[in-house]
Amino acid sequence: MHDIRALRLDPKAFDQAWEARGLPPQAPAILALDDALRAAQTSLQSAQSRRNELSRLVGLARGAKDDESAHGLMREAEDLKTLIATGTAAEAKLTGQLQSYLAALPNLPAPDVPPGQDETGNVEIRRWGEPFTVGWAKDHVDLGAALGMMDFESAGRMSGTRFVVLRQALAHLERALGQFMLEFQIQENGFTEISPPLLVRDQAVFGTGQLPKFAEDLFRTTDGRWLIPTAEAPLANLVRERVTLEENLPLRLAALTPCFRSEAGASGKDTRGMIRQHQFNKVEMVSITAPEDSEAELERMTACAEAVLKRLELPFRTMLLCAGDTGFSARKTYDLEVWIPSQARYREISSCSNCGDFQARRMEARCKRAGEKGTRFVHTLNGSGLAVGRTLVAIMETYQDEGGAIAVPQALHPYMRGVTRIEAAKS
Repeated sequence: MHDIRALRLDPKAFDQAWEARGLPPQAPAILALDDALRAAQTSLQSAQSRRNELSRLVGLARGAKDDESAHGLMREAEDLKTLIATGTAAEAKLTGQLQSYLAALPNLPAPDVPPGQDETGNVEIRRWGEPFTVGWAKDHVDLGAALGMMDFESAGRMSGTRFVVLRQALAHLERALGQFMLEFQIQENGFTEISPPLLVRDQAVFGTGQLPKFAEDLFRTTDGRWLIPTAEAPLANLVRERVTLEENLPLRLAALTPCFRSEAGASGKDTRGMIRQHQFNKVEMVSITAPEDSEAELERMTACAEAVLKRLELPFRTMLLCAGDTGFSARKTYDLEVWIPSQARYREISSCSNCGDFQARRMEARCKRAGEKGTRFVHTLNGSGLAVGRTLVAIMETYQDEGGAIAVPQALHPYMRGVTRIEAAKS
């Protein structure tokens, strides 16, 4: 959400920022609505003030036994009653229109975000590891089928496309990955483990920016709740409508949860395998900071996600997203892209974003210093640490041998009950 007072002061800056995201000028329409709302509020306040004055004058007239004046004042008060009702309705309508307009507009990109309309404008910041490239490398679908441990057919019969059934050692490896990632962020990076609800109300997904614009990307239950697309929604909303002491910031929260996405805009994309599914597991990191600390926190959070890939010895690169490719709620985003051997390219496995006060305004999440009266909106950040399914894909393809067996990364050995190599059962 945007600060209408800041927009009034510098509408040109807002339009320039939205233009960087590929949007036409928005400020003129917003300010026209704002002017109409303020005019309606002024008119309503004048009518209410006059009504209060009339009440006082009626009392004086009655006290003076001036019935004619009292009746005239009462007729004027009755007319004002209708005017106030109309004005109240007009104010509510204009307020709703203005709030809906502002809620549908994306965050403003940070000054150091590069220009660009799509992923071709993203800038590589660094890369780590040597990509695995051999002619005999199989993709994860063929590897999983040969092992007898990855079953898309059975998943399709019960759930449709973009689902998978994992069996035996691959199911174990997926579980080990989630446990390792969560423990890593808790034990080594100081995040607090949270087990959040998987179903949330409208206001929660509005707060993090999925509603109203991206409703088609979510799954909704028959009672009006939403399956979480990521644990960002429940984690960030833990500070909803609260004032947090700045002495207690930053809050660093992490959760391993299933995530649910309709992939409405991904028709025809990544239909093979586990890259893009309706249901997947992910470790999510959320940080709540004071405004002046969020830029440094984004660098720290990105390093926390990178460290998981380094520990798993998976080659990756870190990309700074351009303005046109930055997500709706974010002002600055780093994408981590892991090397996928069968595709001979890097694929996104984590996004780490600083949302500034954009989500906090939608959630009414504030902070204050002890002993001071004033409050400020917190800054919120989120990042994947990591997407478990895509990490499983990268491990299977990177750690395969020519015979189709998969070595288990050293970092996962403590979670695998002695299993260090996954291979098909001998017949």
